[in-house]
Amino acid sequence: MAKLCCFYLESQRKLFKKIHYAAYRKSSGFMKINIVSVGIGNISSVRNMLKKVGYNAELSERPPGDTDDVDWVILPGVGSFDHGVKRLKETGWFSWLKEKGTESSTRIIGICLGMQLLCDGSEEGTASGLGLIPGYFKKFSFNDEANKNLKIPHMGWNVLSFNESKTPCLNNMPDESRFYFVHSYHYTHRSDEFIIGTAEYGSTFGAAIKKNNVIGFQFHPEKSHKFGKLLFNGVIERLC
Repeated sequence: MAKLCCFYLESQRKLFKKIHYAAYRKSSGFMKINIVSVGIGNISSVRNMLKKVGYNAELSERPPGDTDDVDWVILPGVGSFDHGVKRLKETGWFSWLKEKGTESSTRIIGICLGMQLLCDGSEEGTASGLGLIPGYFKKFSFNDEANKNLKIPHMGWNVLSFNESKTPCLNNMPDESRFYFVHSYHYTHRSDEFIIGTAEYGSTFGAAIKKNNVIGFQFHPEKSHKFGKLLFNGVIERLC
């Protein structure tokens, strides 16, 4: 019991330290956020949502230089997997993200296709993803009687359940948090090690994933109104 208490206190101390560091960066104007702008995502919507929670973000067609101090890079994405990989490689972002995602204090968020690009690959194409979070994407398939009327893509609002033990920075999210989804492919992996949030569509699937400084959301926080605001604020302010 004593060990468990000490572990809890230490985790809360680290979270408290992160919140105050992020608050300082935010209030002093030093919190630097880059949004990958290569023609594959809803960059304006993401930027506007960040502004609503107090963060200014820069739209970046090319990756930052070696001397640039970037706190967060957000990779929004819509469209096909292979095209997304192609655009990242053409603009220099692919190698930059791969490097920063493995050994860096820079934190990376992938949204929708952006989340898929963070992983190993997808049934949708033949290209390899960034491989920053282990996992592969498979198309939804509903052959059983109970789910035969479910449509593909999965489109609309859905309830998300977060695993707070894996991400205490998201303990600000209320129960029954609802987010907007538009996708045909879902995350798969041999274990749930990297899954921090799940939703139901025919069956339970991983809708939010994380490994070290890299986090992915299959849904669209920027289209999810108050829940999207809470999510961005929790993740960024608490340095998730």
